[in-house]
Amino acid sequence: MTLAIDVRGLNKSFGDKHVVQDVSLQVEEGKICGFLGPNGSGKTTTLRMLCGLLTPDSGEGTCLGLDIITQAGAIKRRAGYMTQKFSLYEDLTIEENLQFSARVHSLDRRKERVDQALERLGLIERRAQLAGSLSGGWKQRLALATATLHEPRLLLLDEPTAGVDPKARRTFWDEIHALAAEGLTVLVSTHYMDEAERCHEIAYISYGRLIARGTAQQVIADTKLVTFNGEGPGIDRLSGVIGKLPGVDMAAAFGQSLHVSGTNRAALEAAIAPYRREPYRWAEVEPSLEDVFIRLTETSQDNFG
Repeated sequence: MTLAIDVRGLNKSFGDKHVVQDVSLQVEEGKICGFLGPNGSGKTTTLRMLCGLLTPDSGEGTCLGLDIITQAGAIKRRAGYMTQKFSLYEDLTIEENLQFSARVHSLDRRKERVDQALERLGLIERRAQLAGSLSGGWKQRLALATATLHEPRLLLLDEPTAGVDPKARRTFWDEIHALAAEGLTVLVSTHYMDEAERCHEIAYISYGRLIARGTAQQVIADTKLVTFNGEGPGIDRLSGVIGKLPGVDMAAAFGQSLHVSGTNRAALEAAIAPYRREPYRWAEVEPSLEDVFIRLTETSQDNFG
């Protein structure tokens, strides 16, 4: 097993805010690792330390076999980084943006690389369209084409599909899996649970600390969460009441159903017992990744408090 990312004890503070706290992370080459966590948990800061844009206050490790402290410049040249905010030139066409990026990075075979990127991401027919006139999904494709133009071995994506429609998200993820199949390693932050489930593994960071790691199935199993699904007219309105009962770690409405979760089965069953009557119906279900995400978020301590 060859590790594309192998870092230990990363720390980063801004003023009195300890944004990343002793984060250790290993990702195997060719794997897609989902990076989950609530807003303000240090995901973006961690990504920037991994690709050489930020220097950790402490910690050590390598990306692509290069030291993250002493060889940050070399990591930048071998990694692709796609920010959440569209950061290309809106008054240039798709093709002009790619050509500009190729020149800035002093790439060889510029025309060949640009043509290949346009074809791979279905941008040929729009090559003359101004970037500023593109929809979110097409901007996303252009940003991905730019981030991979220099054929990186590591791709870091910071919430790349935020605000993009489901069809565009699916197309994007199909391309990510195609790139990973060719050996590219991907670390992607996301809030979408269906995207997290498409990753080979996930890492959950909460307020600066990495608190869960493994496949989606492993992370769910490690929480030892018990979940009951309730259905019936107006049951979603009971979330506030049931959520305050002993033994209930989380009560969340999902449409017209209610997920109630906890780690103490007996206490959880006692909490929902008064509501196990008509018109309500209850059944134990497998916890979803979203159930786990909500629980981990609610049981974490905010380091900005």
